[in-house]
Amino acid sequence: MKYIKKLSILGFHSTNLILIIFYLYPGSIVGYILFGDISIQPQFTRNFIISSNHLYVFIILSSVGIIAYQNTKKIKFVIIYLFFLSIILELFHFIIPNREFEMIDLFGNIVGVIFVITIYKVKDKYV
Repeated sequence: MKYIKKLSILGFHSTNLILIIFYLYPGSIVGYILFGDISIQPQFTRNFIISSNHLYVFIILSSVGIIAYQNTKKIKFVIIYLFFLSIILELFHFIIPNREFEMIDLFGNIVGVIFVITIYKVKDKYV
């Protein structure tokens, strides 16, 4: 069990690092991988009031973080970290070349984090 816990923590930190690299790179790494062009940002599903791509990414990152640190003293720190990371990374798009700050992206980030935290809190309370 201890091995699984350490592996999940490593998964969270790895996912976090990859996300930060993708967010701060001045262009689209996924666009380059798929289309050979950093100026193309692939849209996996249509946006619905918020950015669906950002929603999915922050649901994944938040889920991995919550799973990795559940039942530890660091869970509150992880929740605060995820929330602020979702805001700060989007704010960096003001200063990164070839990237743009967009409110729908910011809301997608925040909603992804809040969604996972809500599920965690409900599960923690009733299970």
